[in-house]
Amino acid sequence: MIKPFKVEISEENLQNIYSKVKNYQWHEMPDDGGWDYGTNLDYMKSFSKYWVEKYDWKKTEEKINKFKNFKSNIEGIDIHFIYEKGSGSNPRPLLLTHGWPGSFVEFVDIIGPLTNPEAYGGNPADAFHVVIPSLPGYGFSDKPEDRGYNPERMADVLASLMERLGYERYGAQGGDWGAIIGRVLAGNYADRLIGLHSNFVLGGPPRGVVDPAAGVPVEELELRQERARAFANESAYQSLQGTKPQSLGYGLNDSPAGLAAWIVEKFHGWSDHDGDLESVFTKDQLLTNVTLYWVTQTITSASRIYYESRRTPPTRPVGFIEVPTGAAIFPKEISFTPRKWAETQYNIVHWTIMPRGGHFAALEQPELLVGDIRDFFRGLR
Repeated sequence: MIKPFKVEISEENLQNIYSKVKNYQWHEMPDDGGWDYGTNLDYMKSFSKYWVEKYDWKKTEEKINKFKNFKSNIEGIDIHFIYEKGSGSNPRPLLLTHGWPGSFVEFVDIIGPLTNPEAYGGNPADAFHVVIPSLPGYGFSDKPEDRGYNPERMADVLASLMERLGYERYGAQGGDWGAIIGRVLAGNYADRLIGLHSNFVLGGPPRGVVDPAAGVPVEELELRQERARAFANESAYQSLQGTKPQSLGYGLNDSPAGLAAWIVEKFHGWSDHDGDLESVFTKDQLLTNVTLYWVTQTITSASRIYYESRRTPPTRPVGFIEVPTGAAIFPKEISFTPRKWAETQYNIVHWTIMPRGGHFAALEQPELLVGDIRDFFRGLR
């Protein structure tokens, strides 16, 4: 069964945020060190003040509720999703999948250009029917009570959702865990996917090769090394969420300021902003994502994907991806896989090196991402 859903957060819930943030006991440091120690103290004070005094969640609700929101019970849990049909005579179904610490709201501003391209200066032939789920444990989807919700199981849930919507064939797009889940979809449901578009192509050196660097352009090897160095001091969260997510969750579920600092640190460290975070994200965009985690109390259940992916091996290991694959390579992504290596793991038919952008492509560079999605799937018609 598919049932309509409307976002309605109580005023009491929102006032609880404001009260906790206003009464947060700020620590002081002799030298704040910019962002070296973590989320910058001065920025967090400004961010929190804006949260309490200016941010309007109710406007966010109105924006989300303008789209068609639904829930459907799959494997015993309710899955929330936005489902907007495209204009024109032959829109293609497209599944957009988020990751952590993102959410479905990452995609809200690209729904219009994807579903109704002519209204944004595009070609009507590029229209999509767009399906944007909240992953199990995220946003307005239920929190799984049992273990084992690894990327394979989440891919199964999304495949069931698309089947329930009546789509035998569709495209998939995602970054972060959404890209990993998309790869599993392409591996285990290859007959259903028209194509896989990813802005997070993960892959290591091909196995059994004496010299993996042979034939790889020098600039690609240098970019891989540069990205590895940049991310070396950004990965502690993976160990914590992959081993003890529940202990972390007690603190983050009690303090909205702490939750904001944990999430904003990732947006700062993983995006392309030249030191000015708000040159690519508005405070409202950041706060919408943070507030969503707070009002749904999902930081612990969302973080569990790191634990489950480590503890629950796939029952159907994915090999080479035969599904036509398109890659959008943003220069400040947290990792980079050379094309020659990616081609040993995916059927790469489309490869775009972007001029700018990082990990949160749909928010950072929406026009570049939308354009690449259109170009890729247009080539598969």
